[in-house]
Amino acid sequence: MVFDFLRRGTADAPESKASATGPVIAYQGSGRVAWSPRDTVSLTRTGFVSNPVGFRAVKLIAEAAAALPLVLQDSERRYEVHPVLDVIRRPNGAQGRAELFEALYGQLLLSGNGYLEAVGAELGVPGELHVLRSDRMSLVPGADGWPVAYDYTVGSRKHRFQVSEEFSPICHIKSFHPQDDHYGLSPIM
Repeated sequence: MVFDFLRRGTADAPESKASATGPVIAYQGSGRVAWSPRDTVSLTRTGFVSNPVGFRAVKLIAEAAAALPLVLQDSERRYEVHPVLDVIRRPNGAQGRAELFEALYGQLLLSGNGYLEAVGAELGVPGELHVLRSDRMSLVPGADGWPVAYDYTVGSRKHRFQVSEEFSPICHIKSFHPQDDHYGLSPIM
């Protein structure tokens, strides 16, 4: 051909695609998967505290759910002013409505269970509401399988919340779990 002098007679180099770090990655992982423990504390630490994507996902959902407006009504009317609404607006001395519900929804997302303690509710409307950590709470079932108490453990100290037919100081909110009657299933499990 006319332009054969431009080829200079070199053969095409064989095409080879490989990562320079491939052997290092394969050596480091040894081909094994390392799973974290399946308890709530370890999953929360690995999936939420140490994971910025997990942290942001839980935070976005909890904040959005806490921002939803609440409506209090019965079969006859909607209430704009009510003692229950007053407690929800200022549930305790340390939190407002948004912080309380964000903490509750965060517990529900991380463990599948959320626990609200109603302080002073024996006489009707509670004086305060507090979110209790779900990793510290355990349900005590009765002979019929229904809860008779909740044990809240901090270190070596344990506090028992008794449940009666008339009154329960604990409101247990749980997500669906197909194989457990007492506890909810966490989305991160």
